[in-house]
Amino acid sequence: MTIEEEIKQSKFKSPHQKAVLNLLFTANWIQNKQRELFEPYGITNQQYNILRILRGQHPNSISGAEIKSRMLDKNSDVSRLLDRLIGKKLAIKTQCPEDKRASNVSISSTGLDLLQKLDIDINNMDKQLISLSREEAIQLSSLLDKCRD
Repeated sequence: MTIEEEIKQSKFKSPHQKAVLNLLFTANWIQNKQRELFEPYGITNQQYNILRILRGQHPNSISGAEIKSRMLDKNSDVSRLLDRLIGKKLAIKTQCPEDKRASNVSISSTGLDLLQKLDIDINNMDKQLISLSREEAIQLSSLLDKCRD
């Protein structure tokens, strides 16, 4: 279905406006599909993003500020998200040895297990949602990078 059909709008001010609206619509569509996937596991898109960041640091820990700088959604309340992940035993908080007022976070074995379960589902979903060839996916990614330059 085209963006025109999806949002019931036949005219755009420019091809650039159409592209921006199409990007926003598609990003929200993907986020909704991911939300449906994560719901049975009891996590949100933002929590999944943090778990992936923590897995990338594993076995080391990382500060909340560094997590926030790596988040896809820069407006996320990282402290609240971390508290929920810690409450679910998916992450572990430790005191920072260099600064007793600060704390670091690492992924727990339960968090690693959850991500391992999700990896296959996410990989399959990514391929289904982005029904492009490998070359087209590379080209799309390159064009999106160019948009942010």
